[in-house]
Amino acid sequence: MNQEVTAFIENLSKWQADISLTLRDMVHKTIPEVEERIQYKKPHFLKNGHYAAVISPSKDAIAFMIMNAGGIDFPKGFEGPAERKWIKLKEGAVPDLALLTGLLKQASSTL
Repeated sequence: MNQEVTAFIENLSKWQADISLTLRDMVHKTIPEVEERIQYKKPHFLKNGHYAAVISPSKDAIAFMIMNAGGIDFPKGFEGPAERKWIKLKEGAVPDLALLTGLLKQASSTL
């Protein structure tokens, strides 16, 4: 775990930090060899030097972005171009970890 990422998450509001920690843990369990770092002022997760996922906080949401998403069918609620998709989680939301794990595993399998 990268200390910069830990500090970044600790400086978010409580609900944003809670969601971010849940997502971070899910990424590490899904991609055991993942590297994490702060880039473009937000946590990025890399597999073999390629972007796999991003946690992107905004004022009223946490967006979780899955990279390398081309050719994958994403369910309703995801936004973005073919190569990257994200879902916005607002305060009180509970991430569907089974769904996100499956999508991330599929997207990162070719990295």
